[in-house]
Amino acid sequence: MRLELNYGKRTLPIDIAPGWRATVIRKPDMPVISDPAGAIEEALVSPVGGMPPIAELAGTAKTACILICDITRPVPNKLILGPLIRHILGAGIDVGDITVLVATGLHRPNEGAELAELIGDPWVLNTVRVENHFARNDQDHVHVGTTSKGNVVRLDKRFVEADLKIATGLVEPHFMAGYSGGRKVIAPGVAHAETITTFHSTRYMEHPLSANCVLDGNPLHEDQLEIIEMIGGAYAVNAVIDENRQLSFLNFGEIVKSHLAAVEVIRRYALVPVARRFRTVVTSSAGYPLDQTYYQTVKGMVGPIDILEPGGNLIIVSDCAEGLGSPEFVDAQRRLVELGPDGFLEAISHKSHADIDEWQTQMQLKPMRVGSIHLYSKGLSKEDWLLTGVNKVTDLEACIRDIMTESGDPAIAVIPEGPYVVPIYRST
Repeated sequence: MRLELNYGKRTLPIDIAPGWRATVIRKPDMPVISDPAGAIEEALVSPVGGMPPIAELAGTAKTACILICDITRPVPNKLILGPLIRHILGAGIDVGDITVLVATGLHRPNEGAELAELIGDPWVLNTVRVENHFARNDQDHVHVGTTSKGNVVRLDKRFVEADLKIATGLVEPHFMAGYSGGRKVIAPGVAHAETITTFHSTRYMEHPLSANCVLDGNPLHEDQLEIIEMIGGAYAVNAVIDENRQLSFLNFGEIVKSHLAAVEVIRRYALVPVARRFRTVVTSSAGYPLDQTYYQTVKGMVGPIDILEPGGNLIIVSDCAEGLGSPEFVDAQRRLVELGPDGFLEAISHKSHADIDEWQTQMQLKPMRVGSIHLYSKGLSKEDWLLTGVNKVTDLEACIRDIMTESGDPAIAVIPEGPYVVPIYRST
């Protein structure tokens, strides 16, 4: 049997040898919206919960700010942004008073051809302001409050000061926030570095409920809900896509309720019960655009740990065409290699604010506690490999064969879509 793993803008094939017992873990077939353009129009005219249509909401506003996710998320912006902006313009908001803001968090800005790819619609780029959020620019942010957990919240003033606040995003499993999209596009999306690095501190990261597909009791989610109240509420367009990146669900409405409605949809497909654990698990980092850095690859490592037998082997493929990631992440990986997993965790455990991007290194500790990690990637330099802290795979097929032979267990789990699917061990 031949299987295809998501890898960059293509796939990587693996052959399942005779005698191996393969469990392929993927979402059940999802419904696909046959008329995506009609779906966004319907969502904007008939929001969740009987709210007024977008034209009526915009009719009482003078300014609007629309948040979009950065290039790492395959959000169907080409479908969403044009109709959304046209409705806002039709309601009377002047074109100069509409801003599309890329919610980069602490990621790099998206500019030039990359920004054009992200927006997907030249009309949008040529009609309204499209700008990036810069989390380290103090002057771009305003203080909106302090959460009950003591997190000082500063957000991009372009969003806070807009009369009409709309977040757009993809709703999918997220290994710390439970699910992406909705409130997460605001914080950390357009939060100041001080706020983001508090979210990324050990007291949030090591909390047992800061996990994939968990909202109840998740400390990050609780803070995010408080932040929505601080800014007087917002609205959201929420998209859900299937394994082939086709639109499966779309809605618009008050940000919390509409996001939860989208969560209930994706939960039925992305959370996959599995009846056993495996000594060998093969997965991906979801392919382009998520797998362009090793930084994002960590998500693929964390996703399947619930079905990895302690002491087992996790094999992951990721393009990493842009290398490791930010200089700060590179520094965190260097400290991981120098100090070892226990030493690294001890060194960061008492910080009130994480160093920028070291949280992803901390997340890498989770699969490392369970088993051995093996990475196949053509995008990393020799210097990069020395800082991954995982085993280098040069021949994927040979690596899988050797590990299967060594384990003596013919069972293997394969997750082609990587972190967009979260397998959960459920004994029968």
